[in-house]
Amino acid sequence: MSLLEKYTKGWSFRTNKPSFRAGEEISVFVTGVEADDPIARIGDTTLRIRGGSADLVDSRVLLRVTSFDDDSHTGEAEYLETVGESAF
Repeated sequence: MSLLEKYTKGWSFRTNKPSFRAGEEISVFVTGVEADDPIARIGDTTLRIRGGSADLVDSRVLLRVTSFDDDSHTGEAEYLETVGESAF
């Protein structure tokens, strides 16, 4: 293994369009509401939150992803619990 390979081992680039799989639990900030459902935007990816209310906007919540489309970078998630508030 070269010195460069040792130095860069484990490095990866973040994407602005992350993908998720059904059943995955993630902690995110709720950023808005669309069609009466709260949504979370992670980069250019959007998750619609089922079982949540507009009161969740600007809160950090724990979600379980229920479906995700890699082509459109959109999905649905189930609200589990609030884990924090915004610092704004």
